[in-house]
Amino acid sequence: MEDTDAFPDDLIRAQREWHATYRALAAPGRHGTTVLRRRLLRLSTRIWWHPYWRTAPGAAASRVALRRQAAPPVG
Repeated sequence: MEDTDAFPDDLIRAQREWHATYRALAAPGRHGTTVLRRRLLRLSTRIWWHPYWRTAPGAAASRVALRRQAAPPVG
């Protein structure tokens, strides 16, 4: 697998924002979910089409590594 330190800062930031938005959307009794769903879609698109993936070897494994690196701590 590729070195995870090679991810661009903006890609990591977008993935962290994606996680935060997803958690907010999953919160019980949440209002304003349309805005959150739209934000999640925009972030997903930004992450999926980021220029980094054009040059990343093993892009599928790298996408998993990005999600793991940007994920909030468990606990």
